[in-house]
Amino acid sequence: MPGNPEAILQVREACRRMVRNRAAVSAGISALPVPGLDVMSDLTMLTGLVNDVNAAFGLSAEQVEHLQPTYKRIVYGAAAGVGGMMVGKLITRQLALRLLKRSGGKAFVRSAARFVPLAGQVASAAIGFTVFRKLGYDHVDACTTVARQLLAARAV
Repeated sequence: MPGNPEAILQVREACRRMVRNRAAVSAGISALPVPGLDVMSDLTMLTGLVNDVNAAFGLSAEQVEHLQPTYKRIVYGAAAGVGGMMVGKLITRQLALRLLKRSGGKAFVRSAARFVPLAGQVASAAIGFTVFRKLGYDHVDACTTVARQLLAARAV
C-alpha cells in the first residue's frame, strides 16, 4: 500500500494510464463487426483491470485479508461510503457483467451502431472507450479515497 499522500497520487496516475490504455484496446475491439466479441473482451479486461488497480493500491482481497481487523473495517467502510463495491474484493466476470449492464443503454447503442458501415464502427469504438474509461476511472477514484482514509487512520 502507498505509504504517503504523494505515493497515493503516483499510484493513481499510473492506474489512470492503465485505464486509458485498456480503454483504447476496448475501443479497438468494439470497432470490429463481430457480435459479442466486445462484451466478452470488456468483461475479461475489466476484471483484470479492477484486480490490477486494487493490487496497486494494496487493496486486493488478499492484501486486505492480511490487514488488522481495525484497518479491514476502515477499508470496507470507506469503500462502501464511496460506492466502491469492487475495492478489496476479488472481481469475477459476473460482477464485471453487472457493471457493464449498468451501462446497458450505451452497450445496446454500441452494438447497433456497429452494423452501420464505418461511421457505426467509429461510434461503437468511441462509446466503448468512454464507457470503459468511466468505469475504470470511477474505480481508481474509489481506491484513491479508500487508500487516503486508510493512511489517515494509520497516522492516528
